[in-house]
Amino acid sequence: QVQLVESGGGLVQAGDSLRLSCAASGRTFSSYAMGWFRQSPGKEREFVAGVSLDGGSKAYADSVKGRFTISRDNAKNTVYLQMNSLKPEDTAVYYCAARPGSLWRTYYEYDYWGQGTQVTVSS
Repeated sequence: QVQLVESGGGLVQAGDSLRLSCAASGRTFSSYAMGWFRQSPGKEREFVAGVSLDGGSKAYADSVKGRFTISRDNAKNTVYLQMNSLKPEDTAVYYCAARPGSLWRTYYEYDYWGQGTQVTVSS
């Protein structure tokens, strides 16, 4: 079992930056690939970024590539999402998720989810 708690969301203006954090419980954090997803009203949950067990492999949605950076600190059981040059279309609830083994882009491959943190970007 893994419990995930996100933090760092908020209301910002277009062009600003935010850093989301996701703290995981348990001693086996390094056994899980981690992902960030987002969901806005009326839309399906979408992949934002993912990182492999050791942080050596990362993946990004095309819409955030070059603006967002995912990282993890296995010693702190934490995964981060640095979001720069935010746009109004980035507004959503952001969720972190964990799955044992390999990195995947699809939300249904992930077993554990946080409660989400709201990010709102005003124009």
